[in-house]
Amino acid sequence: SKEKRYMNQERQRIAVIGAGVSGLTAAWLLSEKHDITLFEAGDYAGGHTNTEQVEAGGRTWPVNTGFIVFNDWTYPGFIKLMDRLGVASEVSDMSFSVDCQNSGLQYNGTSLNTLFAQRRNLFNPGFLKMIREILRFNRETRADLAANNIPDGQTLGEYLDRHGYSRYFRNYYIVPMGAAIWSAPEIVLEQFPIRFFLQFFNNHGMLSVDDRPTWRVISGGSATYVNRMMDRLGECTHLNSPVSSIQRDEDGVTITSNGQQHRFDQVILGCHSDQALAMLSDATPEEREILGAIAYQKNDVVLHTDASVLPSNRRAWAAWNYRIPGSNSEPVSVSYNMNILQNFHDAPETFCVTLNRSHDIAPEKIIKRFEYDHPVFTLDAVAAQERYDEIGNRNR
Repeated sequence: SKEKRYMNQERQRIAVIGAGVSGLTAAWLLSEKHDITLFEAGDYAGGHTNTEQVEAGGRTWPVNTGFIVFNDWTYPGFIKLMDRLGVASEVSDMSFSVDCQNSGLQYNGTSLNTLFAQRRNLFNPGFLKMIREILRFNRETRADLAANNIPDGQTLGEYLDRHGYSRYFRNYYIVPMGAAIWSAPEIVLEQFPIRFFLQFFNNHGMLSVDDRPTWRVISGGSATYVNRMMDRLGECTHLNSPVSSIQRDEDGVTITSNGQQHRFDQVILGCHSDQALAMLSDATPEEREILGAIAYQKNDVVLHTDASVLPSNRRAWAAWNYRIPGSNSEPVSVSYNMNILQNFHDAPETFCVTLNRSHDIAPEKIIKRFEYDHPVFTLDAVAAQERYDEIGNRNR
């Protein structure tokens, strides 16, 4: 086919759009045999991989603000890439806490000691029932997955209703867990497709108490691997270069960036689907349908040293700390304790990364603010993801 002929050509001029992990990996691997030009709209390479070098206590701490952890079950390609780049990693801690401002409930799900960080939870019937429901949920959902017994088109909320899970279990366990993982508000999370939700939980060992993957962090900060890639890609990377249009034709692709046109044989889009659709000036009906089905939401992210965002009971401090506010008008928030996640055992400050709660953080303790876009996984979005093959590698 014509596509195969193009791929077999000796050396091609290939544009890669977006210098996040997808674009960087594609550019780095292809640069061995092709002429690559990498376009990045922002002022740094890495996308959601970012490491801030923070001075404290007479030394520099490489604190991650976006991508933090990976594991030995679900990241085989990433691990292979780290090995090729010669990037070291170390074991991390993936503990999880819930802190509810209304009920005063605080717990950390790591061990019996931390689960009952508040000793009164030993005598709290709702809490004890929740622990039984966690074990039931793990057991029943694993069996349903194994028997392929989960209806298509069912949401998380519908599944929990149908199987009679308590409001306590929802509010203090399953919704906080999901909202922390996908940086999604509670109302959006209840609309997640249950099959997608459970497959993710199962793949990451989260439907089991003891059989779980080993989570790891990149030594010296996540940006270490970006810097290794940029050693090779630096000269062909254009930062502050948003692409305004992509026009495809019989002989190649015309890309417009900063008012200038560039010609290439092929283009690879390593950006979010809504961004990709906005760039394609000649999008096909399939491209519009599939790329247009996935919405994104903005999350306000703050790197800081204000430990008041963590549970007041230090026994409940965890790597991921989920806070349910006292009022329904406030969003739920997640704070990552980076000292736990990145093994900063002797750090003079508690480095935290907090999502969607910047108004509560003492201004003098804020190191830097960010804004990240995360996908919203609706039934339509997950169905569209499964159709990516219909538009990938079809039209340059």
